Amino acid sequence: MTVRIGILGAAGITPSALIEPAKANPDVELAAVAARNRARAEEFAAEHGVARALDSYDDLLASPDVDAVYIPLPNSAHAVWMVKAARAGKHVLVEKPYASNEEEARRAADAVAGLPVVVMEAFHYRHHPLFLRAKQLLDDGAIGDVTTASAVFDVHVPDRGNIRYNWDLAGGATMDLGCYSIHALRTLLGAEPTVVSAEARLFGSHIDEALTARLDFPGGVSAIASSSLLEDVSCQTIRVEGTRGSLVVEGFVKPQEGNSLTLTVDGDTTTEEIASDVTSYGEQLTAFVAAVEAGGPNLVGAADSIATMAVIDACYRAAGLPVRRTVAWEGVA
Repeated sequence: MTVRIGILGAAGITPSALIEPAKANPDVELAAVAARNRARAEEFAAEHGVARALDSYDDLLASPDVDAVYIPLPNSAHAVWMVKAARAGKHVLVEKPYASNEEEARRAADAVAGLPVVVMEAFHYRHHPLFLRAKQLLDDGAIGDVTTASAVFDVHVPDRGNIRYNWDLAGGATMDLGCYSIHALRTLLGAEPTVVSAEARLFGSHIDEALTARLDFPGGVSAIASSSLLEDVSCQTIRVEGTRGSLVVEGFVKPQEGNSLTLTVDGDTTTEEIASDVTSYGEQLTAFVAAVEAGGPNLVGAADSIATMAVIDACYRAAGLPVRRTVAWEGVA
């Protein structure tokens, strides 16, 4: 079968996250797009080869020609439109973060529980061979017992008008970037952490332009998760130390832009690189289609999403900041 995907919004991430991988996937059709105004939707459809432009998000969800929905809306709108899409019988690939806070994540998950649809959070890196290789090495005990770990994701976004700096849209470095650091550590270590402390650098009174959190994982493993919107040099690095050696993964979020995996065991070091033509977004779309078509595994389902949001909320509280608030649930019971 062909999975016919509709797109909510004309977000800047969509061409790389969905349009390009869809063109390379014979099991996907870009069926429709809806934006805040029809003209913008028509422009986007014409530019990217989407079959139809529709008048509204609700029209797209009501379309019988759409099987699944991609949601790249602002953070504050992810959960509510995910629920609306799932209730309309559409499978959902929703951008991270899954919700504005843990409570909203639980509410959204409860609202769609039992529905015959796939809901996958778009932590695309999770499906890439680079990360799968790193996880396999740790699961196999390649560096012995893990003692410490860190994950950092920094991107230079100096424009203060960007939605990442908007409180009403659930912005902040941790929501946009740090969620990757937290998710990667949770996934690699296979456990849920306690947030010991956190320090934030602020824009205004509530938005973290950078945040570093110290985490304790079961078994005495200490870790650091950090992110920043204002560092001059972008960074996406995981480091894990163990009793026999270490593992360093560079470029873990977008490995198609350059990556390496360096393994040191008992003093011997080897470095690997995954070919750049294997993209995290392409692997994610393949996994999503497999889950929709054949019940394939969903590596980023509701329970995982709730757990990530719980850590994000704890980081904000530890830094003395309020958690992002729920704002967009009008008309959803």
